[in-house]
Amino acid sequence: MSDVPIRVLLVEDDDDDYWLTRKVLGGSVIEAFDVKWVRTYDEAITELGGIYDVCLLDYRLGANTGLEVIEEAIARGSLVPIILLTGRGDREVDIQAMRAGAADYLVKDEITPPLVERVVRHAIERRIARAALAESEGHLRQAQKMEAVGSLAGGMAHDFNNLLSIILSYSELLVMNLEAGDPMRADLEAINAAGTRAAGLTRQLLAFSRRQVLQPKITNLNDVCTGMEKMLQRLLGEDVELATRTAPSLDWALLDPGQIEQVIMNLVVNARDAMPKGGTLTIETSDVHLSERDAAQHMGIKPGPHVMLSVTDTGIGMDAATQAHMFEPFFTTKEIGRGTGLGLSTVFGIVKQSGGAIWVQSAPGKGTTFKTCFPVARPDIVSAVAVGPPPSIQRRTLRGTETVLVVEDEDGVRGLACTILRRYGYTVLEAHSGGDALIASEQHKAPVDLLLTDVVMPRMNGPELARRLLSIRPDMKVLFMSGYPKGAQLPYGQGASSPEFLQKPITPVVLARKVREVLERSRNSFSSDSFAVAGAHVAEKRVG
Repeated sequence: MSDVPIRVLLVEDDDDDYWLTRKVLGGSVIEAFDVKWVRTYDEAITELGGIYDVCLLDYRLGANTGLEVIEEAIARGSLVPIILLTGRGDREVDIQAMRAGAADYLVKDEITPPLVERVVRHAIERRIARAALAESEGHLRQAQKMEAVGSLAGGMAHDFNNLLSIILSYSELLVMNLEAGDPMRADLEAINAAGTRAAGLTRQLLAFSRRQVLQPKITNLNDVCTGMEKMLQRLLGEDVELATRTAPSLDWALLDPGQIEQVIMNLVVNARDAMPKGGTLTIETSDVHLSERDAAQHMGIKPGPHVMLSVTDTGIGMDAATQAHMFEPFFTTKEIGRGTGLGLSTVFGIVKQSGGAIWVQSAPGKGTTFKTCFPVARPDIVSAVAVGPPPSIQRRTLRGTETVLVVEDEDGVRGLACTILRRYGYTVLEAHSGGDALIASEQHKAPVDLLLTDVVMPRMNGPELARRLLSIRPDMKVLFMSGYPKGAQLPYGQGASSPEFLQKPITPVVLARKVREVLERSRNSFSSDSFAVAGAHVAEKRVG
C-alpha cells in the first residue's frame, strides 16, 4: 500500500451510494484513500478548485447533472481528473461524459476495489502526462517567441553595426585631422559619443539574439567571480553586503570570460535595483549533475555534469507575471528613462549561446535567485588548450607596411576598412566576395601578410575562404570581423586557441590595434585544417 493516501473528492447526494462507494474504496489492498464528501453542485464546484488527486462524481445531483459540474469545473481551470459515476450503463451518457472532459466513467453496480484502483490510477497518470505535455508546449511556445524576437533584433543589430562602423570611423578620422581648438571638434566628438552609445545597445541586442561571436576559452567560474569582487562591491555601494562563495576544485567550462563577466554584471545591477534599502547579494559557484528530468525543464540543455553560477539577492522579489516576461527585450519594471529593458535579455542570450540554461526562483518580498549552468568542458579540450592569458604583444606603433587582403560584401564597410588601413601605411587589396578574394590572391604574386574577412558572406563564408587561402599561403595571418554570424560562433580547432576576431562596429584605432596585434603574433591561431571545422559551423547569409 502506498505511504501517501490518494486525495479523493466524492460528490454524491445519496447517503446509501456514498457509503457503498466508501466501502469499495476501503476494500483496496493496494492504495489508501483520503476521502472528502460533498453533496451539492455548488460544493463540488468550490472543492474542485482545491488540491485533489481525483474526483468521483455522481451523474445525478438534484436539479443538476454531473456533466454540468464537469463543464463548469473545466471552464474555471480545474485540473482535477473527474470520474463520472452512473447508476446504470448508458452508452449515450458515457459518450457525453467523455466529450464534456471526464477522465473516465464507472457504473455503480459494477465497481469493485480492483476496478476503482485501476481507473483512478490511470486517471491520475493521464493528468500527470497532460500536465507535462502542457508544460513542454509552454516551453516550446516561449522558445519560439524568444527566437522570433531574437531573429528580428539580431538582423537589425547586424545592419545597424555596419552603419555605425561608418558613422563612428569617419567622425573619428575627421577629428584626427582637426586642431585641438577647432570648433568642429566638439560637434564630431558628440556624434562619436552618440554612436558609441548606440553600439552598446546593438551589442546587447546581439547578445539576446545569440548572434554575437563568442571567443570561448577554458574558464573557471571561480576565477571570474573573484576577479570581479572589488568592482562589484563598488557598484553595489555600502548598503549592500557582497558574499562570494566559490566551490573548491570547480570543473572547467568552455566559455567566453568577457561575456560571463557581462552576465554577472547585469545580474548584479538587477539585484542592486531590487534592494533600494540595502541587503545582501550572494554569488555562488558549484558543480551539479543535471538529470533527465532537470534537462526536460530547461529546453536546449542536456543531462550531465555542469558548473552552476547563482546570484541571490534579498530584495523585493518578482511576481509570476513579471517572471513570464523578464527575459524579453525592452521589458522593464523601472521608471521611464531608468532602464533599457535589455539587461536580463542580454543575460538570457549569452547563457543560451554558451550552451547553458538560466532559471529564476522568486516571490514578492522573498528576494530572487538567478541560477545559470553551463556544460563541463570535455577532458580532451581541457588538456589540448593552454589555460591562461596569451602572451602580451609589445607594440611600438599602430602603423605598418604589410599587405592586407580585405574581404567584405558591404561596400561601405569594405571601403571604410581599406581607407583606415591605408592611412596607417598598409598596402591593401580588396574583394567583395570569397570568389573575388581568391582571384585577387592569385593575381597578387607578392606575399599577403593578413586576411581581414567578414564571417558571413554569400556563397563562401569567411572561415571557408580562410581555409582555402591558407592552403596556398600558409604563412598568412587571419582576422575575422562581423556584425553577427547567423546562428554560429567560431569554434576551437584541435589544440589551438580560438580564432582572432573583431566585433563590428569597427573604428580606426581599434582596427589598427587589432591588425597590429595579429600581425605580430608568432603563429596563426588556426591551421587550414582547423578552419575546415570552423567553416562547417558558420551559416551562409540568405540572399534576397
